[in-house]
Amino acid sequence: MNEIIKNGIERSMSYMAYRSLMKQLVEENSNTGLEKNESLAEYTKLNDRRMNRWDKTLKIADDSKAKLSHFNDNITWLVITESWCGDAAHIVPVLYKIAELININFRVVLRDENLELMDQFLTNGARAIPKLIMIDNVTGNVLNTFGPRPLEATKMVIDYKEQHGAITPEFKEALQVWYNKNKGQSIINDIIEILCKLEPSICQQN
Repeated sequence: MNEIIKNGIERSMSYMAYRSLMKQLVEENSNTGLEKNESLAEYTKLNDRRMNRWDKTLKIADDSKAKLSHFNDNITWLVITESWCGDAAHIVPVLYKIAELININFRVVLRDENLELMDQFLTNGARAIPKLIMIDNVTGNVLNTFGPRPLEATKMVIDYKEQHGAITPEFKEALQVWYNKNKGQSIINDIIEILCKLEPSICQQN
């Protein structure tokens, strides 16, 4: 496992490099991943606009900042994603904002170019993205993971599937609306809960 993760980190890029790649793909009317088509290229354009918006407008509340400020573990966050993934466009900028705030090494890696890594972190047997892997920089061990959605959104998906049998375009649109209204707060709360397990002093802050 550690060798696979080490290779993934070596093949990874910074968040800014990933954003530059997306902008290049928009200009080329293309997308990341093994499959290239007009639909995925259009999703990439849409996701670039979404990420631009979150990069400029996302705010972390003062109470969350106070909790996060007590986290000082030596870790790397490795995020598996692709340019066409709608969930990733909302989630990855939030993860980066948190990592930037508390000086976590943040790296991005493309799923289809790193399937051996992806297959270590399946969700219900699926190569679901985005997937955040939290790695101890000293031991190389995986400390925890997050994704492909925040818990609240995951529950929405499960409930909808139970009621309707499958995800529909209408639900996907509703999920995008939820991300916009939530403004990353569910993601921030989920990450704080995970970090509390790694650094209990975070949870002790009022």
